[in-house]
Amino acid sequence: MSDQNLNEKVVLVTGAARRIGAAIVTRLHENGARVAIHYRRSENEANSLATHLNDNRADSAATFQADLLDMKHIPRLIADVVGWAGRLDSLVNNASSFYPTPVGSITEAQWDDLVGSNLKAPLFLAQAAVPHLREHAGTIVNIVDIHAQRPLRNHAVYGPAKAGLAMLTRSLAKDLAPDIRVNGVSPGAILWPEDGLSDAAQQTILRQVPLQRPGDPDDIAGCVLYLLRDALYVTGQIIVVDGGRSIGW
Repeated sequence: MSDQNLNEKVVLVTGAARRIGAAIVTRLHENGARVAIHYRRSENEANSLATHLNDNRADSAATFQADLLDMKHIPRLIADVVGWAGRLDSLVNNASSFYPTPVGSITEAQWDDLVGSNLKAPLFLAQAAVPHLREHAGTIVNIVDIHAQRPLRNHAVYGPAKAGLAMLTRSLAKDLAPDIRVNGVSPGAILWPEDGLSDAAQQTILRQVPLQRPGDPDDIAGCVLYLLRDALYVTGQIIVVDGGRSIGW
């Protein structure tokens, strides 16, 4: 482990009010970071999380609303975070739309939403953040997906969008070095979809996982912490956190 810490480092996490995003924010905050909690619609959850974190350490968390599909919101979001904290050390692109798009029923609106949230927004957020990240030898972590490598049935837009994010991660790592490190985390079965998944479907997935269980959001948060705090000679890498599922496909 590195002797580095996140004390007073400022980290923006997108889509951070709930689920994996909230776990990332909580773990980084526990390790000293000041956290900017981005949300689109989950205002109550974002404010509740920030209140809890600020009760533990005053002025260590703040919430920021933005629709990342609206390009004018992106530079404003970065500016608002820097206005609050005075700096920006790391960006975690976690916000994502996820739902099936069977071929034959795909709409342009679905394309704009899935590619916009999973690929376009991370690119333009990174671009807006670069001047601030360069000042502090900053870092970017993109939350990818194991289905960036192997397609998920009926997700003909989501999978390619995440595959694009994987390539964006490597491209930015090359373009922004040596000043900024850029890496990714690729989750497997961590949380089941919010609209539900049958027990049979869950068991089918778990039979593909050597560790024979789903992961936990904190597994992703721990990997993000490693990439931000400890992996000082790591860039352009995408770490798979999937219980070994991808080795058996």
